[in-house]
Amino acid sequence: MSNSQELNVQQAVPFFMVKDMDASLQFYIDRLGFELKNTWTPRGRIEWCWLQLGNASIMLQEHGKESSEHGKVYLENKKGLGVSICFQCTDAIALYHEFKSKGIDVSEPFVGNSLWDIKIADPDNYNLHFESPTDVPEKTKYSDWIKTNS
Repeated sequence: MSNSQELNVQQAVPFFMVKDMDASLQFYIDRLGFELKNTWTPRGRIEWCWLQLGNASIMLQEHGKESSEHGKVYLENKKGLGVSICFQCTDAIALYHEFKSKGIDVSEPFVGNSLWDIKIADPDNYNLHFESPTDVPEKTKYSDWIKTNS
């Protein structure tokens, strides 16, 4: 790759097709704390948007009701399958406590690949991982780490 291409590409932004934009916006904005940065409202309501949390961004688009029956069935049955987005953070444990305090179903943190990792599934079953570097041994669960460090 030439140097100009490396400098030209600035960011990769995950783009999720969602079943219910209102439910997705409530989850990402009200529960996780994302900010709404841009929208497309062709019929008077948000059908596409760009969301941001810190320096991380995602895009959401509601699949249209006028989609072909095959496309609609595929999207409804396959959304989120095999898709994980990893948000690199300074303190995933702090986010774990914040998300738990908001009643969000979040996995217990564990260490994998030298990162504390917490996982949340969004309303369309996309896996969101919030991770931060650690020197805690691999496969350590947060509850076990708390017991040995109390």
